[in-house]
Amino acid sequence: MKAKKILIIDDDDRHLLTAKELLEEEGYLVMTHNLGFGSTNIIKAVRPDLVLLDVNMPALSGDKLATVISGQEATQNIPIVFYSSNDEDSLRRSVRETRVAGYICKGNILDLKNKVAYYLEQSGNCRTASRY
Repeated sequence: MKAKKILIIDDDDRHLLTAKELLEEEGYLVMTHNLGFGSTNIIKAVRPDLVLLDVNMPALSGDKLATVISGQEATQNIPIVFYSSNDEDSLRRSVRETRVAGYICKGNILDLKNKVAYYLEQSGNCRTASRY
């Protein structure tokens, strides 16, 4: 079976490295990018199975970037999940407003692994808000 590809976009290098290592332990092929700018080109080139996207990034916030990604024909069907340290109420609101697949709170290793697996399983109907 081919490893699922995950792209993590986050301006915090520590979170990028930690999440990358944790998800690689699960057998995923993980790529990272630390800027919002240029992300759509990377997504088009890599065609990840899932994008983990930080909400709070300078210059181009994750919620705005999610709108750009899902608005382009070449990238609109790639599931996006917010990966953020924002509070859950704020993340739920952002998910509803941007119509991404869901969110994962930073800091909970088990939650990261379980929710990534869940969102990858649901990728066929990921454009609607999920149980997470």
